[in-house]
Amino acid sequence: MTPDTRVSSRHVGMALLALATGGFAIGTTEFVTMGLLPQIADGVHISIPAAGHIVAAYAIGVVAGAPVIAALGARTGRKRLLLGLMAVFVLGNVLSAVATSYELLMAARFLTGLPHGAFFGISAVVGASLVPVNRRAWAVSMIMVGLPIANIIGVPATTLIGQQLGWQLPFLLVGGLGLLTLVAVYFWVAPQPVGSDVNVRSELSALARPQVWMALLVGMVGFGGMFATYSYITPTMTELAGFTPAAVTIVLAVYGVGMTGGTLVGGRLADRALMPSLYGGLVAVTVVLGTFGWLAQSKPGALVGVFAMGFSASILIPALQTRLMDVAHEGQSLAASLNHSTLNVANALGAWLGSVVLAAGYGYEWPSRVGAALAVAGLVLALVSGLMDRRSNRVVG
Repeated sequence: MTPDTRVSSRHVGMALLALATGGFAIGTTEFVTMGLLPQIADGVHISIPAAGHIVAAYAIGVVAGAPVIAALGARTGRKRLLLGLMAVFVLGNVLSAVATSYELLMAARFLTGLPHGAFFGISAVVGASLVPVNRRAWAVSMIMVGLPIANIIGVPATTLIGQQLGWQLPFLLVGGLGLLTLVAVYFWVAPQPVGSDVNVRSELSALARPQVWMALLVGMVGFGGMFATYSYITPTMTELAGFTPAAVTIVLAVYGVGMTGGTLVGGRLADRALMPSLYGGLVAVTVVLGTFGWLAQSKPGALVGVFAMGFSASILIPALQTRLMDVAHEGQSLAASLNHSTLNVANALGAWLGSVVLAAGYGYEWPSRVGAALAVAGLVLALVSGLMDRRSNRVVG
């Protein structure tokens, strides 16, 4: 390796670290709210169910912000857009910390959610552009790994701080992380000139491509299966496995470790064989969710199942993100950003289907079985997408 290559590799690593830090901050602010709902409810004088609407406000911000920002920001340089997104993220968290009313807090969380999907989507495009073609998924996985690490370190730490020192402080701390990300992106991510052919119309052209919609559907349905289980992980662990409520924090950390491993492995697998890694990931999710209800009958089995669920689902993330960039052609930023909107839809879909079977009187082992069925549906969609590729290649050939 020449000195120039070492310098180049170091610069790429620092740029990916800057973007991953943003992912860590975003993952922390997204999930810490759930751990502090009782404290937030007391702080703004509302009920806990009403405080749950604050979580929904963030999710709505993610779904609404990703496509709009990615499309309207098409003519803005990607580095400049990333800096602007992180500035909005910092502002949203600061406003969350100083909010004294339910209405202001709702608005602040919606604002905080707006940059979420666009930041990850544009970061993925930037990261992929920094490395050779055969390492794109690896670069994406390096950026995305900030999310699961947030579940291991950021969320438990800020939840504890919020419980001990007030629910406002975690939002200020995350705002500080966002400011650190802004500085790191400014110094470590090189400017990327916008091509003359990139505009709102070119980004929106991604929506006219059937394969973009197929990839989004695969993510929405496949991840819906995982969320059908994860949404009810706390009562599942206490009711089936016999963990105490306090021990659930350890279970969630195990899930985060699985997510981290799956994201890193998924990036390498996707670089070697993109579509096969997508198929294999969905098969793994199906098997894990299909057996999860049985595994969760004991504490050791539950820990194995939780780790495997996080690992298998996260294998899909780099593959799906890279697949979207491949099939979107001129509309990469929009398509990559939409991936995070659909994952939030998957969250809502999975949680709703899980609630349906629980409301019907089935036990906590059943949401995972519904999730396995969704993963099978995602696999079918992925296989159909692969067949569409083959047919298109034969026509071109």
